[in-house]
Amino acid sequence: MSRRPLIAVNWKMHLSLSEAAALAEAISLSVATAACETVIAPPFTSISVVAEALRGSSVMLGAQNCCWAEQGAFTGEISPLMLKELGCSMVIVGHSERRQLFHEDNRMVNRRLQGAMAAGLVPVLCIGETLEQRQTDQTTAVLKEQLLECLSAVSVTDPSRLIIAYEPVWAIGTGQTASSQQAQDAHSFIRGILADMFEKTIATEIRILYGGSVKSDNVSALMAQADIDGALVGGAGLHIDSFAGIIHLV
Repeated sequence: MSRRPLIAVNWKMHLSLSEAAALAEAISLSVATAACETVIAPPFTSISVVAEALRGSSVMLGAQNCCWAEQGAFTGEISPLMLKELGCSMVIVGHSERRQLFHEDNRMVNRRLQGAMAAGLVPVLCIGETLEQRQTDQTTAVLKEQLLECLSAVSVTDPSRLIIAYEPVWAIGTGQTASSQQAQDAHSFIRGILADMFEKTIATEIRILYGGSVKSDNVSALMAQADIDGALVGGAGLHIDSFAGIIHLV
């Protein structure tokens, strides 16, 4: 088993062009001595300047969403081929904010994921339960349904071509974090479902990230768990001090 830790940062709808470039450059310098892989997912408008700031760096470039189509009449969308042309190698799909605020269901997430993979992008598939679902013991049922539907008709023969991010919706931007044991239980369950869907050896190598108010004071405990392979960072990734504190503890 050789799952290298990955720290992905989602800047969401934050930072001006100059701020994005400056932070990307600072991150690229900081990760030079880190043991983990790092990927930045800036807003679409900042991808070009971030790509330039990361030139020659080991930091990878990602995006926050993509359309399923390569081109066409899809006002407001961006195609995976456009993202590839900008230098992206990864793309987040199914983030809880897309699901909750913009009503993207598993079927749409599945289409986006397949479009990303067809274009050669590595999708970071986000799944997770709401507080109500956890309180009513629906966590495993929700995670299983999301995995089965979002990965429907998807073939994975290379585990490096798919990343899963478990993000309990109740912990995103709330300051709450799943305990390390809660997170491990969810990650272990997810890996078990992946083993049923694909070959067990593939499931063993797929990286599963934890997302939900990840900070420097909880990342070590999370990363100590057997099935947690990194983090999808939000607010703590908007400042170099807090983000560097995370990547150097992994």
